[in-house]
Amino acid sequence: MASKFQSRLVGTIILVAIGVIFLPDLFDGKKQHYQEQFASIPLQPQIGSEEEFATIPEPEFAEIDLPPEPVSEPKVGNQDSGWVVQLGVFRNIDNANQLVVKLRDAGYQAHVFPKQPKKGDLARVVVGPDISKSKLSAQVKDLEKLTGLKGRLLRFNPLNP
Repeated sequence: MASKFQSRLVGTIILVAIGVIFLPDLFDGKKQHYQEQFASIPLQPQIGSEEEFATIPEPEFAEIDLPPEPVSEPKVGNQDSGWVVQLGVFRNIDNANQLVVKLRDAGYQAHVFPKQPKKGDLARVVVGPDISKSKLSAQVKDLEKLTGLKGRLLRFNPLNP
């Protein structure tokens, strides 16, 4: 019979072998296997496939005739193209705005130029613009009665109102 020492040695070797073989699986748990859940995209369509590719038509662009750039001088035949009555030039923008409100309440088309004045800018109050010089010149006397200001008839320049 084998000695006690040999029996213990064989038992220890068997326990270590079992530990080396089975313990990693025991501590590793369930292994998860990852699989691709989508099909790979082919690089090139298969020849003879029944799929038809829709062609997208090219967009059509409309040609737009842009008007020529405005010139500061009126064109021939349009000498009387636009007129305004300038009632005053104000340093205080609040006074100019009050006058515009008064004129608009009376039914006149009144404006302050520039619309957003900077500090130190002068604000002009005008009535118009109108293409009829005679209509505006007839209104000058009515405007003088309403506001007490003597207005001047001036050509309207849309580039520099």
